[in-house]
Amino acid sequence: MEGKLSCILLIDDDDITNFIHQKTLQKSEIAEHIEVCLNGKEALDFLTNKELYLKTGGNYPPPSLIFLDINMPIMDGWEFLQDYQRVEMPDNKQPKIIMLTTSANPDDEAKAQKYKVVLEYMSKPLTQEMISGIMQKYFSPKE
Repeated sequence: MEGKLSCILLIDDDDITNFIHQKTLQKSEIAEHIEVCLNGKEALDFLTNKELYLKTGGNYPPPSLIFLDINMPIMDGWEFLQDYQRVEMPDNKQPKIIMLTTSANPDDEAKAQKYKVVLEYMSKPLTQEMISGIMQKYFSPKE
């Protein structure tokens, strides 16, 4: 695929969900790198302490896209969003955030819409159709 994203960040505490989402993303061939963080704190560390996350022989890949779960231990999705608002990212490196959850609570969707950084609220699991829609909507060249 031409014009791959440098990195996608999955923030979810469920290993099986992360495995499925990684395989789905790999099959779509939209990213050079997929990083997984098991809670909001790990994700903030990834975003702010790149030296900690340097891969052997690799470079720090700033994420272009973040898939964020709500319910996680240590720091949940809401707490992540609160703290993320204070993270300084260069304007051209501001990742797109998609809330990806199993929550069927309409209050959660309404709460997510209050965060300007959350572009979409979607239900798990991530599918090829969802990925195609996200890529077309947020990463296609503007004419």
